[in-house]
Amino acid sequence: MHELLRLDAVGQARAVREGQVSARELAEAAIARIEAADGELNAVVHRRFERALAEIDTIPAEAPFRGVPILLKDLGWREAGEPYSAGSNVRDEAQGVDGYGVVRLREAGFVLLGRTNTPEFGSTITTEPVAFGPTRNPYDPAYSAGGSSGGSAAAVAAGMVALATASDGGGSIRVPASLCGLVGLKPARGRVSLGPAQGEGWSGFSCPGFVSRTVRDSAAALDLVSAPCPGDPYEAPRLPGRLADEVGRDPGRLRIGFLTTHPRDDVPPVPELVEAVTGAAALLESLGHDVAPGGPPALGDGDFPRHFGAIVANNLAAQVASLGALRGKPVEMEELEPRNAAMVNSAREHSAADHILATQWVDGFRRRMAAWWSEGHDLLLMPSLGVAPFPLGWIPPDDLSIAFGRTAHVVAYTSPINATGQPAVSLPLHRNAAGLPVGVQLVAAAGREDLLVRVAAQVEAASPFEHTAMP
Repeated sequence: MHELLRLDAVGQARAVREGQVSARELAEAAIARIEAADGELNAVVHRRFERALAEIDTIPAEAPFRGVPILLKDLGWREAGEPYSAGSNVRDEAQGVDGYGVVRLREAGFVLLGRTNTPEFGSTITTEPVAFGPTRNPYDPAYSAGGSSGGSAAAVAAGMVALATASDGGGSIRVPASLCGLVGLKPARGRVSLGPAQGEGWSGFSCPGFVSRTVRDSAAALDLVSAPCPGDPYEAPRLPGRLADEVGRDPGRLRIGFLTTHPRDDVPPVPELVEAVTGAAALLESLGHDVAPGGPPALGDGDFPRHFGAIVANNLAAQVASLGALRGKPVEMEELEPRNAAMVNSAREHSAADHILATQWVDGFRRRMAAWWSEGHDLLLMPSLGVAPFPLGWIPPDDLSIAFGRTAHVVAYTSPINATGQPAVSLPLHRNAAGLPVGVQLVAAAGREDLLVRVAAQVEAASPFEHTAMP
């Protein structure tokens, strides 16, 4: 059964269809793995094992992923009748309705085993919430699994499940994927609906997605949940076909720029990130692509972090106000973790006009970034995060000056792509001297997940990903 858990989700679905294992046996094996590994890792914060096993017999035989276990991030991905905490002590209540993405996962036959750990409201880049405690990296439990999809990433890397849901508002798919040695595909803005509970997250910065061990899993999972829903505020450009069909398709000869150091002077260079990107550039060149140093000049704009941070803080303040209205009394700042209290307080100093001006600045930034792709570039290669793998506690909960500064460095390469709404993927192509994973990021033009999947699959075939944290 251990060998079946090592299969990706596509492989597990095939094993169930071909009768190598029953759906119940596969789910029970995943449950046993969670129970064996999660005491140390703390990736799964809400378990629904009995209910999940009881639902297996109701899954239609023709469902494409019948019996494949999956975990849901406890932020977004709302599930009817289950606790929803968003990493916080402020709210822990059962949800009344499934999110559209959860509906589609159920229809596809996935077995929903529980919910994964996340920092409070997903507002930082390491998963160490006061409410549930830290999630540990399967490659070294002293290290962070990243955030805000750290619980999902740790669970997949440790072999609990082959696939878990995630979301990305500033790097929250790509950073955990990098730190846990996974594939982390951030979809284009509007590709996956946030309904019915939301129209958009963080003024369009945040989008749902997955962390996985293979490109084909990320492609197939995104196919399942990618469809506009009634009332969505916008939708991504239509893809030419299924992303799963792009796996193995020749991407042609592409023009790829790469950055080994950030164009902003306030982001210090990191040797192991330079090594990771340099190695990936050489691999892409060996595959026949035109690879040269360079990237969008706008990426170096020193005003970006201020505007991005203000918009995120404003959205967090609105979320906290909504929680207060939902429970019938305002949320006191003492109920929040210090980081989030500080962000809410800073947002209260912004006017509505300030918020609109910040979003208008980002509109211009998005156009300046897009110009680089419109000038003939296909992909941008750069680090998935701006620092080396870091230990738990490195982003301190109480020294906010250090915490915010370090967080800004971590997301220096990812948050601009949330602002532009472009798709990006982190690939596990490097390990540092301590054996910890270091990912590299590929960014495509707006709406071009198809190109990302083609190239990512080509890279995976040429340099297969190793997942040594699994038993």
